Amino acid sequence: MPYASIIAIDGPAASGKSTLGQRLAEALGYLYFDSGVMYRAVTWAALQGGIDFTDEAAITQLAEECQIDVRPPSRNDGRACDVVLDGVDVTWEIRRAEVDANVSVVSAYTGVRRALSGQQRRIGLRGRVVMVGRDIGTVVLPEADLKIYLDASAEERARRRFLELRAREEAADYSEILTAMKQRDAIDSTRAVAPLRRAEDAVMIDSDGRGIEEVLEIVKGLVGALAKASTLAKASTLDTASA
Repeated sequence: MPYASIIAIDGPAASGKSTLGQRLAEALGYLYFDSGVMYRAVTWAALQGGIDFTDEAAITQLAEECQIDVRPPSRNDGRACDVVLDGVDVTWEIRRAEVDANVSVVSAYTGVRRALSGQQRRIGLRGRVVMVGRDIGTVVLPEADLKIYLDASAEERARRRFLELRAREEAADYSEILTAMKQRDAIDSTRAVAPLRRAEDAVMIDSDGRGIEEVLEIVKGLVGALAKASTLAKASTLDTASA
């Protein structure tokens, strides 16, 4: 298995980590796994079951009972991966607006995070994976071979989201997006369980003023450096053993 078999990318919303993770996974031939899809899957299941999103106990129980898997894409329809909930492909259902509106509440629940962290870890430990989220390097896969913390200012992240929505010809107000972005940052960084933070051994990359290609090349360089260091270490061990 390659040295950098498990790669964790963490960072705040709209920092570019999902795009980076997907491009890196494609370059390496790895599974791209955005951990947020699991929280979306539980949110979708709650919507289908008519569960009140303020009922933390019920949402937590649902997360504990759901079986979620993330697999390489089975269809060429723009998906980055397959998201399978209790045996049903929900890859596109979890991207609906009603899921967007409620997933932040679901992902903040302690029991939900605990239940889904276990499922994320199960998939991550298969190896050959680039996993993206907010607590991958700190909680889900602290033994990841390479940890990246991708950051950007709230203003830059709001600008990116604004342009993304406009490109899809959807209504967008920059001020509202910026306010929502700051609120999401506050929720993510102050929650009691697995708050958003940089792992001590993570490489910090500020994407302000940097395009995805530049950031991707930086990370590919880090992967290459790890591979080279591993090869040198093995060669040194062999030389010592044969001396």
